[in-house]
Amino acid sequence: MREPDFHRMRRLPPYVFAEVNEMKAAARAAGRDVIDLGMGNPDGATPQHIVDKLTETVRNPKTHRYSSSRGIPGLRRALAGYYDRRFGVGLDPEREICVTLGSKEGLANLAQAITAPGDTILVPNPSYPIHAFGFIIAGAGIRHIPVGPGVDFTREIARATQHSVPPPTAIVLNFPSNPTAQVVDRAFYEEIVAFARRHEIWLLSDIAYSEIFFSDPPPSILEVDGGRDVAVEFSSLSKTYSMPGWRIGFAAGNGHLIKALTRIKSYLDYGAFTPIQVAATAALNGPQDCVDEIRERYRARRDVLIEGLNAAGWPVPSPPATMFAWAPVPAGFRDMGSLDFAKLLLEEANVAVSPGVGFGEHGDGFVRLALVENRHRLRQAVRNIKGFLARHGNRTATTALAAERAAEVSP
Repeated sequence: MREPDFHRMRRLPPYVFAEVNEMKAAARAAGRDVIDLGMGNPDGATPQHIVDKLTETVRNPKTHRYSSSRGIPGLRRALAGYYDRRFGVGLDPEREICVTLGSKEGLANLAQAITAPGDTILVPNPSYPIHAFGFIIAGAGIRHIPVGPGVDFTREIARATQHSVPPPTAIVLNFPSNPTAQVVDRAFYEEIVAFARRHEIWLLSDIAYSEIFFSDPPPSILEVDGGRDVAVEFSSLSKTYSMPGWRIGFAAGNGHLIKALTRIKSYLDYGAFTPIQVAATAALNGPQDCVDEIRERYRARRDVLIEGLNAAGWPVPSPPATMFAWAPVPAGFRDMGSLDFAKLLLEEANVAVSPGVGFGEHGDGFVRLALVENRHRLRQAVRNIKGFLARHGNRTATTALAAERAAEVSP
């Protein structure tokens, strides 16, 4: 029998990151020392008091039964407590919070709950793949909204809303952003909430990196007057507490959206293993100095990487938040695109990065570097990249000179 051509699979393009991952695996199989700055997979251990609570709870056989798909009551109360402490927002744990198997699962399931085939969803580009593909899998039409330096995002949203048929059902937001590390202030949320209320559009905000910040703490859209009328917010314990494999996240906000998510999850899962939820409760209710330590670890790594790359001749902006740097492809390599540049960097410098095109076509001039190696390894990555750039110095200089001459003769 020939390979079946399933309808939903036809809507999913080839996974761009797979090419780099295959090359990375082959290089390691050949004995090469690859420094992996590609996948955003935290390398630090989960804080000990959280692990201790897990092991304590798992010894109780009563916790081995089915759990609750919407989350155990104690964890939902702990999440409400977090919102009160961090954002000054009072949430009802019964109506306005749902525990998810990570923010990715929550976004995808809400997409299934609220989307009908043919609906229009506005999604930033570049963005984390599930932001678009969760809705594509659900049958929606996606309108990509460019986001990044020099882009007036709210203006782009207004224009897309005006020209979308049918009108948008929802707008996806992600600040601090993966992959660009862009942050927004409360005034942005005030403007976008007012816009959404006027046009009766849902706002789905992903703040998975809200605790990995290096200047002012990022706000929540639920802080804004009227935010809970139109918005739901997704987050995760993965980065905040270095718990990526635990798969614990949550949705908070508008009661109608939470009810829809809770209902569809009741058909699909029984929730995370109860001991994991109890340990997550201990994370949120327990000492928070571990969060500060994790944040400072990423800050130190960011400074080593950014200072090193700039000194090596690759100008990369310092990210104000997240565990990523969004790096413009160096001038001499821009003609090849982000995927081929990422492959060349892996082949010649033994450094793996994520090609920006994997996050959308507007990301093709960039690569994403994850701060998931220690400072010693990051310094080694910088040395490798410095040597790589030096070997291609003529190419870089020639491309820069050609650009200067083109600018001189342009009208």
